[in-house]
Amino acid sequence: MPAPLVAVILDAARPYDRLIIGGVAQFARERTQWSLYVEEDPLQKLPDLARWHGQGIIANFDDRRVAMAIRGLNVPVVGVGGGYGWYDAASGIPYIYTDNAAIGRLGAEHLLACGFESLAFCGYPRTTTSGWSEERAAAFEQACVRTGRCCRTFAGRHGNARRWADLQRELTVWLETLPKPLGLMACNDVRARHVLEACRTLSLRVPHDVAVIGVDNDEMICELTDPPLSSIDQAARRIGYEAAATLERLMQATSGAASGRGRRRKQGSATPRVRPQGPDDAQRILVPPIGVVDRASTDTLATSDTAVIQMLRDLRRPPWMRPDVESLAASIGLSRTSLETRFRAAVGRSIHEEYIRLRLAATRRLITHSDLPLKTVAARSGFPSVQYMTTFIRRHTGVTPARLRAMERRP
Repeated sequence: MPAPLVAVILDAARPYDRLIIGGVAQFARERTQWSLYVEEDPLQKLPDLARWHGQGIIANFDDRRVAMAIRGLNVPVVGVGGGYGWYDAASGIPYIYTDNAAIGRLGAEHLLACGFESLAFCGYPRTTTSGWSEERAAAFEQACVRTGRCCRTFAGRHGNARRWADLQRELTVWLETLPKPLGLMACNDVRARHVLEACRTLSLRVPHDVAVIGVDNDEMICELTDPPLSSIDQAARRIGYEAAATLERLMQATSGAASGRGRRRKQGSATPRVRPQGPDDAQRILVPPIGVVDRASTDTLATSDTAVIQMLRDLRRPPWMRPDVESLAASIGLSRTSLETRFRAAVGRSIHEEYIRLRLAATRRLITHSDLPLKTVAARSGFPSVQYMTTFIRRHTGVTPARLRAMERRP
């Protein structure tokens, strides 16, 4: 039986889409024998669907041409993206997308843990497809407000680097008005690069004057910026992996019914519609982010409270060792209650909550970014056994370490 032909209709020039393609390819290698159509040229990413005889499609609905072309096909389709664009929930097409609210909260948590009192978010101007930026901004601002901080949000008029001079001009004007030190989240790594360049123009030190965190964890951008950019890994590879798994189920369910039928367009309709794929398949799957990848752009402690700074340093070195809060408080002449109160006021959460956050992030990185046996990961992360680590990971992520590695690991 020939390998199923699957079209992956995404823009390989975009970091987010490129990572999704990687997740699809990983599924194809591990679980099935697909023949993948992936066009690197974004202008040619759409195959000639009138003559194409494939068995399934994975597509980003941010491109209107793609959405309109797919709506006329009798073939299983799975959508991916940031939750906006031209996807139609009534179509019955499963849609795997990013948890933008969780991403915004993660960015706020990370900068609050650095002790910033002044926070800001830099997004994109509103378009049909940029609602994900506004979602992240709203969640970031809400997380800041809950801790009593004020957040300044900026979108500007220019998001495209083709208007580089205008883009930089409006960013520098905005940054000059903000109190320093400043913790700033950009809606993605590309926007973070815009901010870093504006900081350079203004001679603002990163991270001491302005700490910057992006989203996507695009290593080409993050490692080439000066300083290297901290970023949130939004699990784009997992989105691709889940989309491929969903498409595989759809193709298996429809292979018998589709036998003997062509894949031609429906005729006689000015507005073609997608064939419903069943009530169980008409689903929207929200994929949570993996976490923050720390780099030099946020390697700072902005609070002036020396007790909180010492506590944060103890929590970070190493993050899986539970700190002795009583001893630390006594060594600086404070009660534990006083230290806890000052810590929560500066960071926005308790010492224990910050310890759990850091330990989870460190353990998760070992699981998903290494080939170490889980027994070794557990030992290095300070767990007495794999069973203890599994309980910890499942409690905070909802899945086992083995499942987490399968979904999120890089090749």
